[in-house]
Amino acid sequence: MLHSTEWNGLEAVEFSKGDYRALLIPGVGANLVRLDNTRLGVEILRTPAADEIETFRSRPQVFGLPLLFPPNRIEDGRYTFGGRTYRYPITIEKEHNYHHGILKGLPFAVSKARETDQEVLVECRYYSNAGSDAVFRDFPHEFKCKVVYRLTAGGLEQEVAFFNRSDAPMPVGVGFHTPMRIPFADGSDADYVMRVAVGEQVELSERNLPTGRKLPLTEQFARLREGGLRVTGCEPIEAGFTLREIEVDGRPYRGAVVENLRTGVRTFYETDDKTVYWTIWNNGGQAPYCCPEPQSWWTNAPNLSDPAAAGFQAIEPGGKWSMKFRLYAR
Repeated sequence: MLHSTEWNGLEAVEFSKGDYRALLIPGVGANLVRLDNTRLGVEILRTPAADEIETFRSRPQVFGLPLLFPPNRIEDGRYTFGGRTYRYPITIEKEHNYHHGILKGLPFAVSKARETDQEVLVECRYYSNAGSDAVFRDFPHEFKCKVVYRLTAGGLEQEVAFFNRSDAPMPVGVGFHTPMRIPFADGSDADYVMRVAVGEQVELSERNLPTGRKLPLTEQFARLREGGLRVTGCEPIEAGFTLREIEVDGRPYRGAVVENLRTGVRTFYETDDKTVYWTIWNNGGQAPYCCPEPQSWWTNAPNLSDPAAAGFQAIEPGGKWSMKFRLYAR
């Protein structure tokens, strides 16, 4: 099933395949705000309720699959690369940082939508140039951003790609502030734990910026690798980590897993090798979600002492860069 619809006053695309159904809002950052497995009765992502639509418009990063470009924070809202200084507005006054990127709330256009026996594919695109002041003012490169969703009986695959149409190398740092719903079905917070492919903890300053120091995992965060950590109905968590694979079902795994200990049902958020850093945030610990945030560069990577080691990259003129994710339940 694939069709356009109106959803709480927003233009949307609804699609389903097998046991999965999804809802996409192209006009707010091409955000896929719902992904459910109807057979298991599982809501994988946090979906805005009818009375949260204005919150979704103003803070799309706390719903669905919000695209962050660049991810997380930029110190003092600026960095220098290739002889050019990039300036962003200060959005966290107490930290004097910019955060969460320039695309998350902007309108994308559906450029392709089709259904076959095997999959439903929906593609959205955004073009930045001198005429799109909201982006070009802070990031003066012409580029195309393409977000592709493929839904099959096995779950969702998401790809985000950037194409540099400018005449200079273009910095690229991408993340997703993905709120995984917990509890995702019946039960209480105490029934659920999260595992994440974390390696070392990255020390953060009082401004929530990496200091450059990497620390061994504490006893608390070591449970993210083995056994699982309760991340809702608990104390606040806001921390940064390097990525190191864990083992899930006897195979190496890059991503996050939420498990209902009582039923054994799990939701999976799988990343590719472009993810090098995690931010994990649970909004104070009493919200019905936790965000394992995959990032292609460390928070504030352009301003760190060794940007390349922190994942900083640039796309050459005419070049392309992409990363992929999978979400599913079983």
